[in-house]
Amino acid sequence: MKKIVYLLLCAMLLSFATTVRADEGMWIPMLIGKNQEQMKKQGFKLTAKDLYNANGSSLKDAIVHFGGFCTGEIVSDKGLIFTNHHCGYDAIASNSTAQDNILDNGFYAKNYGEEKPIAGLFVRFLQRMEDVTTKVNEATKGLTGAEKEAKMTEVFNAISKAAITGPMIEANVKDFYKSNQFILFVYERFDDIRLVGTPPQNIGKFGGDTDNWQWPRQTGDFSVFRVYSSTGNQPAAYNVQNVPYKPKKFLPISLKGVQNGDFAMVYGFPGRTDRYLTSYGVDLATEKVSPTIVKLRDIRLKAWRSEMDKDVSFRLKMSSKYAQIANYWKYFIGQTEQLKGLKVADNKRTEEKAFTQWASQKTEFAGLMDQYEQIYADIDPISVQRTYINEGFNASQWAVNASGIGRALINFSKGKYDAAATKQIQENLTKAITAYQETYNETADKKIFARILSSFYADVPVKSQPKFFAEIAEKYWTGNPESTFEKFANYLWERSNFINPEKLKAFVASNPSADAVTDDPGYQYALNIIPADYIKTNFGSTVADFEKKKAELDHLYLKAILEKNAGKMMYPDANSTMRLSYGNVQDYSPKDGIVYKTTTTIDGVMQKYIPGDTEFDLPANLIENYNKRNFGQYGNDGTLTVGFVTNNDITGGNSGSPVINGNGELIGLAFDGNWEAMSGDIAFDKKFKRSINVDIRYVLWCIDVLGGAKNIINELQIKK
Repeated sequence: MKKIVYLLLCAMLLSFATTVRADEGMWIPMLIGKNQEQMKKQGFKLTAKDLYNANGSSLKDAIVHFGGFCTGEIVSDKGLIFTNHHCGYDAIASNSTAQDNILDNGFYAKNYGEEKPIAGLFVRFLQRMEDVTTKVNEATKGLTGAEKEAKMTEVFNAISKAAITGPMIEANVKDFYKSNQFILFVYERFDDIRLVGTPPQNIGKFGGDTDNWQWPRQTGDFSVFRVYSSTGNQPAAYNVQNVPYKPKKFLPISLKGVQNGDFAMVYGFPGRTDRYLTSYGVDLATEKVSPTIVKLRDIRLKAWRSEMDKDVSFRLKMSSKYAQIANYWKYFIGQTEQLKGLKVADNKRTEEKAFTQWASQKTEFAGLMDQYEQIYADIDPISVQRTYINEGFNASQWAVNASGIGRALINFSKGKYDAAATKQIQENLTKAITAYQETYNETADKKIFARILSSFYADVPVKSQPKFFAEIAEKYWTGNPESTFEKFANYLWERSNFINPEKLKAFVASNPSADAVTDDPGYQYALNIIPADYIKTNFGSTVADFEKKKAELDHLYLKAILEKNAGKMMYPDANSTMRLSYGNVQDYSPKDGIVYKTTTTIDGVMQKYIPGDTEFDLPANLIENYNKRNFGQYGNDGTLTVGFVTNNDITGGNSGSPVINGNGELIGLAFDGNWEAMSGDIAFDKKFKRSINVDIRYVLWCIDVLGGAKNIINELQIKK
């Protein structure tokens, strides 16, 4: 155990060696001190304590985990938050109607009273981190398998519980290096978050799907929120008496702009990377899983888009969900292309060959790669079908709802709940049905359902198709898969009480008998696609065995890698915990003869402008102020910078993260990665990896000149 801890410390804290360049790595802020010399060489002018200080204010106190899925930064002493437009998209869209369409038209509150409360939105401030590896290892010493897993959960819960000192304090223990290190994270959570401002989406989402994951980029991807607290500056549920939160730290803003080579740092909560994935995992992703995900998401997107173009109300309700699905639809296309183009699997095979030779002299690690090869051979035959469970069958929301609602109705009919439980469950059912109704579209939903089933029929060999599916195909067979499953869809939509929202509400209100529920064909279908049940019924223990064995091998593999590379800097995979990446503003050449500059300007916005286009239209006042060259204090060299790129290491979850200069000042907001390095979650490409950022000057220009929100500008600490 002591040897493992020592190796981890060596891997993270010893002198900066040769395994990575400074622009690669998502570093743990608590351990950033040993990186400081390299950071200084690149232009960093602060200290390690300025970045992370558990006993005093530091930059980490100005960074928030926004909604649990993005990052935001505090930019004023009144709790003002900047984040991405796409991070605030759901809050913006859900507050938009055909009559008050703030998604399309934009919105800036001119006073506190105009700020819009967002139900369910929260932010978390990290209070502190603590390495608890020794505690966990001592408690689980000598244990293996399920016994070790159970004990580990028990220890995690005990450590977390001991760290909770108040009602809005949250704590959890996260594993690093595939459970070779464990760190406790303690947060303070705030639930009263209000929307302060958003540009029109033809600024905030300018370029749409066409420009997504692309550079050059001219997207004004920002939105503005505020944290509210009780009058004692404590976290509190929404209340009209609450006041703007006074933060420990907020970021000053620099208007100096960026030059190629300038220091740049991104501070945030990156979601997931898997950079120690073996070649077997890369092959499975590129050949089977990712192409299936792309195909199934494409079916949904095309059906939704067709209906969204016909109905503004449906477009507004569907916009957030559509954007989420579309973002990673394109991501998986790009990732597969880049993983293959960069020959990542081949490169990993070369590394694994060298590793195997080294490991052959180590009893504990010998034969690891042979074991990986075997478990991937076992899972490969069912990998496509397995992908269909969530991305296909359960893409139909009615089917996901039906099993849960149906079981609740059966239990009601049998009198299993007391009055209080009955009331609570009925309220939950009402909420679920209301949410479902918001995005229900019969034409699109029926088309998606039928096409996914016909796609499954084509992609999965008949002999491997589950019994329930084979029975459907046989009963409704018309001579071709498409019309067969269209016929089945028509039958369900006509006969089931679980699909049409109005019909579902009436069915629930009628207090149906258990027989009425179990005889419903939609309920019968839904029971077959509950993920856990589907896997157990159709795959037996294959999936569970794979996951268990892979976790064991991953743990050993990372333990071996840490030992093999002792004395070299190694960062852990991202896992939605606070990380810091540093590097520089840097141009790049994607192809021979082409160099992409570090910045884009509003001139490029106008060059892409297409009147009336869903992706490249622009607000009239942007065009008007552009023609007047009215850039105010935010312009430079007769134009206005819109975006810039850095070589920072980012991934999903970093959206909204501050891009900070060497003086600790905000210069932009990270919002995307570039197409040439879509392999980044699995393999960092030192040559092409870039973070795409919206320039803070464009953000402020949109707020000030276009939005007229001087009140927001006056809150900020702006340095010229």
